[in-house]
Amino acid sequence: MIRIASYNVENLFARPKAFRTADPDVAEHILAAYEHVNLLFKKTAYSAEDKAEMKRLLVVLDIYYLNTHGAVRRRESLSPRWAWLRKNRGSFDREPEDKAKSVEIIADKRDDWIGWVELAKEAVDETSTRMTAKVIDEGVNAEIIAVIEAEDRPSLLRFNEELLAKKYRHIMLVDGNDPRGIDVGIMTKSGFPIRTIRSNVDAEDAQGIVFSRDCPEYEVVTQNGTHLFLLVNHFKSQSGGGGPKRKRQAAEVRQIVDRLVGEGKHVIVLGDLNEGPAAEGGRAVNLGALYDDNSPLVEVYMLPGFNLGPRPGTFDSCGIRNRLDYVFLSQSLVPAFAGGEIFRKGVWGKRKTRPTAWETYLEIENGNQQASDHSAILIDLNI
Repeated sequence: MIRIASYNVENLFARPKAFRTADPDVAEHILAAYEHVNLLFKKTAYSAEDKAEMKRLLVVLDIYYLNTHGAVRRRESLSPRWAWLRKNRGSFDREPEDKAKSVEIIADKRDDWIGWVELAKEAVDETSTRMTAKVIDEGVNAEIIAVIEAEDRPSLLRFNEELLAKKYRHIMLVDGNDPRGIDVGIMTKSGFPIRTIRSNVDAEDAQGIVFSRDCPEYEVVTQNGTHLFLLVNHFKSQSGGGGPKRKRQAAEVRQIVDRLVGEGKHVIVLGDLNEGPAAEGGRAVNLGALYDDNSPLVEVYMLPGFNLGPRPGTFDSCGIRNRLDYVFLSQSLVPAFAGGEIFRKGVWGKRKTRPTAWETYLEIENGNQQASDHSAILIDLNI
């Protein structure tokens, strides 16, 4: 019997400040400005309109600000509110000595300078990190665990060594398409080596790059010699909607699954797919490719022996629309399914008082100390 889990840890040690704001509209506004200005920076040549928009976005990001004269000036800070403007080479802007005059963007094209906007980060609450470790160590205790929203592989290694007493022997995370340090990785115990890794970071469809992070394929060999192919995912967030992007991502995952199943592989798709059903008994609209057209996948929520617990979802309030985290098995693995559950003890959510619908760790006293705003989802396979 082996246990496999998926857990969005919401970063282990440091997280962008924009993700921590209590107002989701503010966070969405900041992240949109961050993405837009970096796209403008990549343009071959900068028009006057481009420069004006860059300046406006840098004010939104509090890299620039309006002073008492109404002039746009640089915000000098060792601890910026939202983001840094990194300028490595060349010249991007010039600030006149006269404080009544605004900053000028003097770069006329991408080749004039090297730089970008980088989101400022802050340390995750120490209790939160310990609770994340407690969920993984005591609550889940999986032989194989997919980790969503981890900063990087060094952070996973440090977390495993310092808080999990080296519980996991094999740890891998490959940087994906998201520059904010919210990637996907995998940790496996001794006796469960990662045999091969295949990235799909460059997967494209007619509209361009598909995956917001990546959909890495990890081949893990169990102690009895069974080869499992795990596709770890973190689909497009619900910020700004994101439905069409998730639909494309689901379609691409389905193509990968069809290829692997066609080769006779045992496949597991798991991770934060960022969309829940509208009602119990339904399914997320934009994830249809994982279910339709004689799909070789089965959602574990629908299997006998899966324990949903007191609520149907996995995120925040854990309502049905907040069922964001998934595990799908290829048909070949369904006979081995021996049960599963949603583990919620690390979730507090946005509420001010302790949740009453499920049990939480007593060490958690507020939302800042929760292990994550996501529950872990785990399954047992008799292989």
